[in-house]
Amino acid sequence: MKPTLVVMVKEPRAGRVKTRLGRDIGMTAAAWWFRHQVRRLLRQIHDPRWVTVLAVAPDRAGMASRVWPAHLPRWPQGRGDLGDRMARTMSRAGGPVCVIGADVPGITRAHIAHAFAALGDHDAVFGPAEDGGYWLIGLRRARPSPRGLFHGVRWSSEHALADTFASLGGLRIAQIETLRDVDTAADLDMINSR
Repeated sequence: MKPTLVVMVKEPRAGRVKTRLGRDIGMTAAAWWFRHQVRRLLRQIHDPRWVTVLAVAPDRAGMASRVWPAHLPRWPQGRGDLGDRMARTMSRAGGPVCVIGADVPGITRAHIAHAFAALGDHDAVFGPAEDGGYWLIGLRRARPSPRGLFHGVRWSSEHALADTFASLGGLRIAQIETLRDVDTAADLDMINSR
């Protein structure tokens, strides 16, 4: 059975996606950037070694959206905070499973392959983000539900990675490359200047 790569996406509507970036560059421009970033990302990570699934929000609109490639399976993210939604998709996949954010321009097939390889002798893998969060989380086994993994995490903060690590207990953890996600115009400028 192939491992599963879950890409967390929102329907790219102005004011509903990348709102922190939208406050800097305008909501329409932020939605446009996200739409094109996701399309580019999906091309960059396409690989027959894993099954790529889109975890979409909002559930109804995302499932029917023609924005994303029709050949990719779509799972509803459902309700709750980011931890609730990631736990639900990871549990559905079973394992090995990696979940990535769609707002990280630097992700490549090599990064994803490295993460799945790390799960060969680790229980969990993280791709740290430069801002203290993470762009990838993977579990070798995600059943039963990994909800406790995300208990007490301060999302959208510099504490997200440390908080998630604290909830892991005795799991063997690997870390792969640190990448930058795009939350603000300053992040976008940093990506474009590289």
